Amino acid sequence: MSEEKCCSGSGGILLAFLAGGLIGAGLALLYAPVSGKEARDKITDFTGDLKKKTEGWTGDLKRKVESFVDEEKAVIKAAYDAGREAMAKEKAKFESPQ
Repeated sequence: MSEEKCCSGSGGILLAFLAGGLIGAGLALLYAPVSGKEARDKITDFTGDLKKKTEGWTGDLKRKVESFVDEEKAVIKAAYDAGREAMAKEKAKFESPQ
């Protein structure tokens, strides 16, 4: 059984979709019946808009990742503390005279 590793998961599919969209948009601008200056202006405007959008996306993604990491740290700390407490209880059982 062979598995295809390329574009696995929703992240890979989304990346491939975005790359295809960008390539298609670039080709459309290159083959559009406009002058070179107009095409360059359109490309400049498009890339500026894309830069603004990606800055917003990266900010949102950064906040989500930080939130996720903070939650995971809290879970790991709680599990660690519970383990230490359980170990201390078991240790106390063996140390106390019966």
